[in-house]
This record gives sequence, C-alpha cells and structure tokens, in this order.
Amino acid sequence: MSEASLFVRFSSVLLDAWKKGLDRFAIHSIEQKSEESNPEFLYVRARALARAGDFETASRLFSRVGELAPTMAEAFEAQGEILDMKGQPELAMAQYGAVRKLRAAVRDGAPDRTFVLRQRRRFTAEIAAYTSVLHSIRRHVLPHVARGNAYLAEGRPTEALKDYEDALRWKPNVPDVQALKGEALSMMGRYEKALEAFDAAIVGRPTSPEILGGRAIARIALGRIEDADADWRRQFELLPAERAAARACVALRLADYEKALPELDRALEKEPQDPYWTLYRLTALRRLGRPVPVAETCSIETWPGALMALHAGKLSPQDALARADTPERRAEAAFQAGVLALDADPAGARRRFAEVVEKAPPSMIEYAAARHELARLGQ
Repeated sequence: MSEASLFVRFSSVLLDAWKKGLDRFAIHSIEQKSEESNPEFLYVRARALARAGDFETASRLFSRVGELAPTMAEAFEAQGEILDMKGQPELAMAQYGAVRKLRAAVRDGAPDRTFVLRQRRRFTAEIAAYTSVLHSIRRHVLPHVARGNAYLAEGRPTEALKDYEDALRWKPNVPDVQALKGEALSMMGRYEKALEAFDAAIVGRPTSPEILGGRAIARIALGRIEDADADWRRQFELLPAERAAARACVALRLADYEKALPELDRALEKEPQDPYWTLYRLTALRRLGRPVPVAETCSIETWPGALMALHAGKLSPQDALARADTPERRAEAAFQAGVLALDADPAGARRRFAEVVEKAPPSMIEYAAARHELARLGQ
C-alpha cells in the first residue's frame, strides 16, 4: 500500500470526522489551563468556536495564537477569514499579506525525500481531526498513519513513532509504515533502530526510491558511507527522468557534480524562480572547474540570496555566515564557504566541511556532500 493511497483512502473518513467530531474534541478535550500557553490548543479551540458562530471569542483567541506563535500562518489566515465575514476587508488583507510572507519564507523539504517530509507547515487542525477519528476507531490503521504523518511533517518524531508503532501492531509488516517508522527514528537520532526499520521496509518494497533514500541517510549518519552511496546510486537509477529536482538532490548528496549539473539545468527549466537550483548549479559549476556565470541580482536580505552573493564575491564568508539565522542555514553557508575555499585554502575548506558534519542533521543535502568532500580531502 503506497503512502498516496493511504491519504486518498482516508480522505472521506477525515471529512466526515471533521464535520462530526472536531468541534466536540476541541471544546471538551482541551484543558482550560492550556489556553493561555499552548498555541496549538488555542488554535483548535478558536476554529471550533468560529464554526459555532462565536467570532468575537475566536478572533481574540486567534490573536493570542499570533502572539504565542508568530510563524503560525494558519492563525493569521483564520483571523483574515473572520475579518472578511465581519465586513473589514482592509484588515483582512493585512492578515492575508502576513500569511503570504510567512509561507514564502518556508521552503518545502528536499524533493528526493518521502512525500511526508516534503511538506513543511503546521498540521494542528489535521492532528485534532485524526485524534477525533481515533476516539471512535482506535484499531484502524489509516488514522494512526495519517496522524503520524502529520506529526512527522511537523517535526514531532516521538508522537509520530507512537502512531506508526500502533499501526504496525494492528497490521504488521506494511513496508510504507515501516519506512515511516524509520524516518521518525532517524529524526530522533536513533539511527541503528531506524536502519532496522528501513531494512524491513526494503524487503517489501525493494524498488522504492524514497525508502532507499531514507535508509541512505541512516547509513551515512552511522558512518557507513559506502553503503549509503550504494542506496543513493540505486535511488538515482530508480527516479524517473521527469523528477529532475529529486535526481539532482541525490547526485548532490553523493557530491557527484557531473551527474547533478544536467539535472539542475532541467530543474531550473521547470522551476526558474527556485533560488536553490540556481545556487546548487553555481556549486556544481565551481566544483567542476567550469566558468561560473555572474549570478542574477538577488537580495542579500533574503535566503539564499546571501549565498549567491557569496559566489559573486559581494559578501565575505564571514558576512554570509552572519546572515544565517537558523542551524540549517548555518550549515548551508558553511558548506558554500568550504566550496569557495577549496582551491586556495584546502585546510580552511576542511574546517568548514567538518563544521557541517558536526552540526547539521544528516538529512540535509549539505551533510552528505560535506562528508564526501572531506573524504576527498583525506579526512
């Protein structure tokens, strides 16, 4: 059973549960003491109150959510809907503008990863709906998997793992669920156990590109680079030609820039506005010793514009690193600084790549690429 089919088969069940059970769950299951401190509980309660027609209280709660979780786009969107219904379109447009800005700042997960991990947003309402379903059909596999997927996409692997293990208890040896269990364990840093889950999944679905890619990440996290490379090479072969962006990501993990470059060219044809394909293309050209075109004007105030400015010589590595405001961006900046330092300062490049391996999660493209670069430098 594929991940897509799990979602499709469950969609009608979810719709019914949403209509019948979510409001009851939100109103009766959330403790009062949670209201002032937990934005997710507040959001679910506010949605329930809005559907019940209590727009004033719902609006107040959505405002509180915005204060507690300023990146929770769903709360601003819901607030905008209420303002629209109240005949205040200008205020509503301001809320929608905030939503667009927040969502534009969020990049989806790498396209070579499992469907669940390509999504990056909050799934508060969905989790509440799945929980409502589980109150009635506890031993049904699909709601456990669906809620686990929502948790995993939110970066909550502990909760996801429990749901996947419950699903496997009711229906053992489902390869897709075994693989998702492996992803949750990997996210928790439990790579040996993750590898066991991926191995079990591969038995049932030996030609799944995403399962192979997940296992490769667990393997490289354990230092088993040759085994990881075998999985990635097989994943690359199995990915269809039309999935150029996914193929590019796999080749970049291998630090195989000769293989990555044509895939990046095709990815850019499909998504010319995606700055990462431009950035990675610059990386591949530089590593292959080919002419590097002058990058198009890109604001250094937006990410990864600072890294393109680094390639163009408009920012120093120190300045680019200073603009990296998350651990993931710090890893991206350190990797690019390492690439630029390779010819003139191999020791400096080695330090940059070592920083990526030390601090970045193994699921990042830069982590795997940095490990391969270090291997080439004899470390």
